[in-house]
Amino acid sequence: MSRALRIFLAAAVLFGGTAALSAAQTPSLTRGTAITDPDLLRKLDDGDALTLQHLLAPERKANGSLTTDRLFSELSQLKDIPPAIDAEFERYITGQKAAYPSETIGVGEGFDVQLFDRAVLKSRDTRFVLAGIVNRMDRAYASEESCGEIRLIYRLARFDGTTATRLPMTLNLVMKARDARQTDANGKPINCAELARRWLDNGNWQELIGSRDDAMLDRIETNIQLSVAAKSALHDFRSDYLLKVFKYNSATKAFEESTLENQIDRDRIMADDALRRDFKDWLLAPEHLREFDRGTVLIPEKFLARSAVVPTPAGLDASALQPEFGLMQAEGEGKAVFADNDVVGALNQAAARGDMQNIRSVAGFQRRLNDVTCSGCHQTRGIGGFHFPGVDWLADRPSNASIVPASPHFLGDQPRRRDILTAFAAGRRPDFSRGFASRPQTRGSRELAGSEYQDGWGAHCSLQDAGSGTRDESFTSWSCANGLTCQAAPASRRIGMCFIKTR
Repeated sequence: MSRALRIFLAAAVLFGGTAALSAAQTPSLTRGTAITDPDLLRKLDDGDALTLQHLLAPERKANGSLTTDRLFSELSQLKDIPPAIDAEFERYITGQKAAYPSETIGVGEGFDVQLFDRAVLKSRDTRFVLAGIVNRMDRAYASEESCGEIRLIYRLARFDGTTATRLPMTLNLVMKARDARQTDANGKPINCAELARRWLDNGNWQELIGSRDDAMLDRIETNIQLSVAAKSALHDFRSDYLLKVFKYNSATKAFEESTLENQIDRDRIMADDALRRDFKDWLLAPEHLREFDRGTVLIPEKFLARSAVVPTPAGLDASALQPEFGLMQAEGEGKAVFADNDVVGALNQAAARGDMQNIRSVAGFQRRLNDVTCSGCHQTRGIGGFHFPGVDWLADRPSNASIVPASPHFLGDQPRRRDILTAFAAGRRPDFSRGFASRPQTRGSRELAGSEYQDGWGAHCSLQDAGSGTRDESFTSWSCANGLTCQAAPASRRIGMCFIKTR
């Protein structure tokens, strides 16, 4: 195989990963963990029960979804969202002009950097449509009382009377999975075990979502494609995404700007010596390092950011496009938070206690620093964008639309999530741990065997199998299925991809 063809195939994996599983395979993979059927979602969107206005203001009388001009102006709970988004756009524009003063930036094809048109958030022709419902009981470690979360994911769409076009923005309404007041047919409170059984049995969606009042509301997460910039003499092709979180305040009955979970505020930490020391001491403490290894760590708010811009494509190796860049020794030009010796010493002590499952090297620690963040998770496999865009049930020609609902990262994680549901249903304490985002755990399941998610074509693999001499204990188990070989992706040193063997 020629070098050019290898690079082409690597690029196909990086940019085309969402088409990995066929549409026929997806329902079985997401059974009990997500509602992705386009016909059902269309029916749920057509009624009032799961519209945003009914979930946020059930006392209102409305037929169908509110258009965005009315949604943000009439629902007082959402009043803080548009100005917060506007402020992020202005900061972004100022930063772009400072970094690339010779490039133009604005809405429309005439600009070097083309911005998302915020006018669509005040339009009578746009509204949010239901793109999917995702069960996140696997996050019960963060909210045990509520048995985790249920996420209703809405995609912004424009309607012109004859056609509908999806726009590059999602709004994720996160609700508590369990309502403590909800009871079963015998009048007993619904517990996590019963809730898990209902999901695994593909029960009635009304039972799965629970009650719809503000006691169930947790937060809103927004994801907007900020800009698209063509390749130029100054930079490669770039598409930037803005992530924001708005936590529900039951006292003020409004969604208020908040920090993103585990989104490390790199610039602020690097600029503050005391904060840098505090972050290192906190994360390397034995109890926190163990949770960090398992992917269940909850980093304190004082270290976190209130927004994240996710550049894509970000590549597979460390670069300034990734959220942790500069925190590790030998990266960037500033003072590192973590020296290699600090990490190696903490890992050796943790290994002696039998604490570690995934992180066994400095490179593994660095990879977890990236994928534990919101932006690093979205950059899994060097891509970015939306992990769950949903099947486009609005399209007139489905063959031209998305036929799988989510990214390889999302689909590859479903066996782990279902394993947790099964444990809940059986009354056992679930194992909430997860592997690295780019190499999902299978918990003994063979569902992913031979697929790009586990060890098939396009899967991530350890380059030691390619005879590179590079051995990293964090990735030694990342092998390829029979008939495939691990080959280096462009610029990668430790991680490659599984390809068909050639002579």
